[in-house]
Amino acid sequence: MTTIADFTVTTNRGEEIDLADKKGKVLLVVNTASKCGFTPQYDGLEKVFQQFKDRDFEVLGFPCNQFGGQEPGNADEIAEFCKINFGVTFPLMEKVDVNGDKASPLFDWMKSEAKGLMGSTSIKWNFTKFLIDRDGNVVKRFGPQDTPAMIAKHIEKLL
Repeated sequence: MTTIADFTVTTNRGEEIDLADKKGKVLLVVNTASKCGFTPQYDGLEKVFQQFKDRDFEVLGFPCNQFGGQEPGNADEIAEFCKINFGVTFPLMEKVDVNGDKASPLFDWMKSEAKGLMGSTSIKWNFTKFLIDRDGNVVKRFGPQDTPAMIAKHIEKLL
């Protein structure tokens, strides 16, 4: 069986992270964008990160430019935008595709584990979130309209 521990990702600074090192943590994996109507969710993501980080919880943000070209910046521009506007301290990864032939293998796996509306595997928009348990399994997919505050109770149950 595949878990998140079977994947590696790259940070926005170009460093590879073996997600096996995240085993034992609860994770919220999110595809993000800086110029989206849901962009204010960065604030809520940072709040839940701060609320639970001392209990082995982490948010992993994956910028994505596939939806309306709403993440046009490079890694430094994205990081600066997130820090200045929302005080983001959780890890940001390199920009990825979440759908299509060039989709990140991590996102392909998460989509297959937790399908969307009517069994769809596609991600419909920015700020789709996947909650991962301490064993590295996808527990639930949340749509863009599901705010981090709404998800906090689900995080709490896994901690």
